[in-house]
Amino acid sequence: MIESLISTMLELSPWFLLGMLVAGLLHVVLPRNFVRKQLTGRFGVLKAVALGVPLPLCSCGVIPAGLGLKRDGASNGASMGFLISTPQTGVDSILVSASFLGWPFALFKVMAAAITGFVGGMLSDRLTEDEDWRSDLSDAAADDDEKPRNLRAMLEHAHELLASIWRWLVFGIVVSALISAFLPMGTMAMFAKAGPLVAGLLVLLVSLPLYVCATASVPIAAALVSNGMPVGAALVFLMAGPATNVATIGAIYRGFGRRQVALYLGVLIVGSLGFGVLFDLGLSSLSVEQHVHQDGHRTWWAVGSALLLTALIARLAAQDIIRFVRTRLGVVSGSYIDINVEGLSCGACERKVEKALIALDGITSVSVTRSPDRARITGTASRQAIERAIVDAGYQIAPTAPATG
Repeated sequence: MIESLISTMLELSPWFLLGMLVAGLLHVVLPRNFVRKQLTGRFGVLKAVALGVPLPLCSCGVIPAGLGLKRDGASNGASMGFLISTPQTGVDSILVSASFLGWPFALFKVMAAAITGFVGGMLSDRLTEDEDWRSDLSDAAADDDEKPRNLRAMLEHAHELLASIWRWLVFGIVVSALISAFLPMGTMAMFAKAGPLVAGLLVLLVSLPLYVCATASVPIAAALVSNGMPVGAALVFLMAGPATNVATIGAIYRGFGRRQVALYLGVLIVGSLGFGVLFDLGLSSLSVEQHVHQDGHRTWWAVGSALLLTALIARLAAQDIIRFVRTRLGVVSGSYIDINVEGLSCGACERKVEKALIALDGITSVSVTRSPDRARITGTASRQAIERAIVDAGYQIAPTAPATG
């Protein structure tokens, strides 16, 4: 088990860290509001997919970004194309997929994400809206026009990416190690005997409700492939898992309506199955398994990357534990204000709100949690200033009565 964990970390860490840096570089190099400005007007769907495929956004980041595009006037097609294609892949996922499963597989997955996004967007523009439906879009994240674009901003953005998915990354690494260590070799070959279509359908049943990001799902898929699962079925898992989950489906329903949700799911189901079968039938001769867990050469940069990534994850975990102790166990001093916050979808969201609030004059401590989605603030700042800071950070205030201790 320990050996499998080490092997997976050595394989994943260099490429994941490189993907983080590229994501940060894109953040500081691209003009402000570049994405939103490009996803409107003619060729909106094509541009949405072209820009969405390399963006390293998992479901929790894609939801507000895609719905924010719709709110700002982008067409249904451009927004839907972005929502379909973006969570399936990203620059970090591409590099990790190539490391574990080879470049042919990684590039094929990129093509599949682009095509499904484009087809879904084009169909969405031609689909009439529900007659009895009203949009319930939340505000998109506020623009960071005042923030400098420098090396520090690049590294901070890369760190925020890790903060938003580190739990799922750990989940993927641990599950991959468990499969490699305890699942008898060849067990997943029964999927191959069932045929590519049936194997894809079985994997799809698990993938649709599962919430896992594109990068974190790669080690799991690689471990299953090495155990005998058809590569096409693994492709279904990597396409449907990151793009579909209960939270995403609910958000799309509120923003677009029942028909668009049905279209979204239909395109992903048919697209993932179709491309999975196509890969097995047309590219099955490619040796994907040889890329799994190639840890024979433990280079200094692989070991260093693994240690750095482990340290970063440990730091984020420690911060979350401290936050849990402070909030769940009631470690709050003096009077406080509770404000319900809408739109918190990940740990990065919590940290973003905390950072915005702690910058206010008079604030002595801030604790932001999910379940309940709440900000607990101590200090002398006014409630109006606190609510304005939360809204400026890109989130909404839910009705709540102030509570003081």
